[in-house]
Amino acid sequence: TGPRATTASVPALFAAQGHNFSARNLATAAHRAVKLRRHYVDLRRDRRMMALADVARSRLADFTSQHLANTAWAFAKAGIDALDLFSAIADTARSRLAEFKAQHLANTAWAFAKAGIDALDLFKAIADTARTQLTAFNAQELANTAWAFATAGVEARAFLNAIADTARPRLGEFSSQNLANTAWAFATARVEAHAL
Repeated sequence: TGPRATTASVPALFAAQGHNFSARNLATAAHRAVKLRRHYVDLRRDRRMMALADVARSRLADFTSQHLANTAWAFAKAGIDALDLFSAIADTARSRLAEFKAQHLANTAWAFAKAGIDALDLFKAIADTARTQLTAFNAQELANTAWAFATAGVEARAFLNAIADTARPRLGEFSSQNLANTAWAFATARVEAHAL
């Protein structure tokens, strides 16, 4: 998965050596395969990625919070239908959210919303955990989290208002895309964030 890796070489490496992969290797392989690709059609059809999902699912107890978030992000970004993996990540993450940093919380919420996975309990747990960490979220993480909750259709008015309160004095840090995503999220969720 080094600098010379390609979208084709990462699944090929997994196919040849996946039985030797550590939890970190599995998460890195999924993340790297997707980061190297601009169009994910080939990955959606690649049986090796589904095999990687199966092996990762069986090893989630060994994953760190970053591994969980990165794996969910990779499969969501690539549009790979891995419902069993997402379900297992939701169960594992929910019991370990206290270990998640701001980026991991935001990426996990984004991944589940992007993949269209119904994970209400996970979203509620993320809201409870993230509420105490919102000052550690950067602008993109705040925007992505708001977007994720609105996209998933999760009723989280109090949490979205907490995001608004955190974002309001920091709007100068938001890119135009972050501002657009945040405004869209609040409009979609029908939450009035006064003076946001």
